[in-house]
Amino acid sequence: MSIHKLLFLLWSGSLALAAGAEPVKAPPMSPKTLSWSELDAMPYPAKPGQRIPYGASAAKFGELRLPDARRHGKGPYPVLVMIHGGCWLADYDYAYFTRLAAWVTEQGWATWNIEYRRLGDPGGGWPNTFMDVGEAADALYVIAKTDPVDLKQVYAAGHSAGGQLALWLASRAKLANDSELARSEPLKIRGVLGLAAITDLASYRVGPADSCNASVDRLLGGSPEQEPRRYAETSPLARLPLGVPQVLVQGALDPIVPTAGVQAYVDAAVRAGDAASLVVLPGAGHFEPAVPHPASEAALKQALQRLRQ
Repeated sequence: MSIHKLLFLLWSGSLALAAGAEPVKAPPMSPKTLSWSELDAMPYPAKPGQRIPYGASAAKFGELRLPDARRHGKGPYPVLVMIHGGCWLADYDYAYFTRLAAWVTEQGWATWNIEYRRLGDPGGGWPNTFMDVGEAADALYVIAKTDPVDLKQVYAAGHSAGGQLALWLASRAKLANDSELARSEPLKIRGVLGLAAITDLASYRVGPADSCNASVDRLLGGSPEQEPRRYAETSPLARLPLGVPQVLVQGALDPIVPTAGVQAYVDAAVRAGDAASLVVLPGAGHFEPAVPHPASEAALKQALQRLRQ
């Protein structure tokens, strides 16, 4: 087990109070938050999604799930591009996000739960981690030719580091033509669901060595002083306004992504003219937003509805 994963596991089981927005109504819960090991032990969906490659690398694929046509009609369905977290590290993959993907599909959405190259994978890091996420989203152009997904209703959801990538994905069309990450005609993202999302790379990078925070410099190849353009092109706070609705769901006791930073991002997004809101889950930590859970399920349903309003 890598030191990054060991520290991540230790952090996920701890409690740390975070300042932020006023909590919204949520089910009462125990003071103990959901740990990574508890999430990891939860059963996977009985039925896997359809695995579809979007490139030659072994890490370039996604799982497509479509709603039950008997319950939700024949489509085309709104589609949620789902981007897992894990500090941008290869230690963590898309599998834990399949639980939420299956649940979202039960709500009448198609889901495209993507994998991508991460730190520790051949080619992971700058710029391929970002390019893979963009390429995976653009793969829906091809998927829509054979499967009933509505390209006019494409949204993105991401957990933790995946939340940063989902917010970045929504801003991709604003990249300058000479950016390494720019692509012609990127698929339009209509809204973002951020789940314990990392929203400011410049501030988040400051933290203990061998922590999730320390992955930022590795991801972007240096500090903000060394790589100012990379931070400007990828940090959600620096990309505002995104121009799309954003709903961020956050555990009040999250020790990995403090609520105060997410609240600061939402405040800045609103000032910039974005329709952004924060839902704080009292008594919840980092992982409740990433899985259907008594602490998060109602909030997740409301967030999906709000994105499409």
